[in-house]
Amino acid sequence: MATTTASVAEICAAARDASRVLGRLDSGTRDRALEAMAAALELRAAEILEANERDMEAGREAGLDAALLDRLSLTEERIAGIAADVRAIAALPDPVGETIEGHRLPNGLDVRKVRVPLGVIAVVYEARPNVTIDCSALCIKSGNAIVLRGSSIAAHSNATLAAVAREAAVAAGLPEASVSILAGGGRDELRELATQDQYVDLVIPRGGEGLKAALKAHATVPVIYAASGNCHVFVDETADLDAAVAITVNAKVQRPGVCNAAETLLVHARIAPEFLPRVLRALRESGVELRVDGRARSLAGDLADSLNEATEEDWATEFLALVMAVRVVDSVDEAIDHVNRYGSGHSEAIVTGSVPAAQAFTMGVDAACVYVNASTRFTDGAQFGMGAEIGNSTQKLHARGPIGVRELCTFKYVAEGAGQVRD
Repeated sequence: MATTTASVAEICAAARDASRVLGRLDSGTRDRALEAMAAALELRAAEILEANERDMEAGREAGLDAALLDRLSLTEERIAGIAADVRAIAALPDPVGETIEGHRLPNGLDVRKVRVPLGVIAVVYEARPNVTIDCSALCIKSGNAIVLRGSSIAAHSNATLAAVAREAAVAAGLPEASVSILAGGGRDELRELATQDQYVDLVIPRGGEGLKAALKAHATVPVIYAASGNCHVFVDETADLDAAVAITVNAKVQRPGVCNAAETLLVHARIAPEFLPRVLRALRESGVELRVDGRARSLAGDLADSLNEATEEDWATEFLALVMAVRVVDSVDEAIDHVNRYGSGHSEAIVTGSVPAAQAFTMGVDAACVYVNASTRFTDGAQFGMGAEIGNSTQKLHARGPIGVRELCTFKYVAEGAGQVRD
């Protein structure tokens, strides 16, 4: 397995060579490598779990919070799910060589826009070892080599998973450096990776604002930020209250430590007197700490004394925990303004029975994914039919939302003629 016993530049150079082979391989070879990877995950589950327990033990000793430990944890069920995702990726149509569009010019030239791999993708990520496999599988499917740089928190898990992926891929006929991992040499290593523009075509960070800032300060390689998720649920005045309670609780509680979990609940003033006591009680019964504005507190009934006052900082915070901020607003437009001011551009939801309100929200909110009468928890490559995702982009250029195999490709124009020359 490639680690930092070689230099960062050497690993990236080897990945560049591998990418040039991968981009020309037939889809059958790449798919067989993915099938071999899925089988190896299942076969070596005990080895993977042993490595993960070493990381979990160290995390507990270091006092990691429950949300971070949940993201770090692997179980037999989660490994089976990861293997299933790899098989789902293998079953997707091959994006490489796909004709996006084409036309014939008046001079007879046939011009086609054809999807091709980006080349070498570097993924920098924190805590979640499943990312090691998800990203490797997506890159192999899309004909790219991958350089992984995980967190020291998950060092044993990541190293074992990368070895499983790499060994399975090589045995199936892929180049040796199709999957490489850096051992986690601190910020200096991160800076070096982010400046390998002669070898690396794209860096995708998956982590907090500190990681994002570190890359912004040094990266010469293009970066797509799979950034934080300060997500909202807005309950409009025409909402079905039963659905609104269910959606709010699911968006907050189902898995609070992930980027598509809702962090703020916005409630239309006209429905707030009836809705807030119900939803606040349901959230409290699910263990959620509530931070509310004055109007929400005044309508909370017998829960009022147990609620915390929301601060300006709370509106802008991605809690990644069982904490939720709650605010009463007077209109759809006020909800949109709040989301656009404090949101991170990830996932936003409106619960409404009004088509005009839904249209105003979906058009007015600046986010990668906008939901009408559904939970924000669906922002996920697997849920969107992509098999998995390499991250969720909150940017607007090239890729936005879940980054799947097509988003890991660029394109070239192929022009075929019959001897045409330009006058």
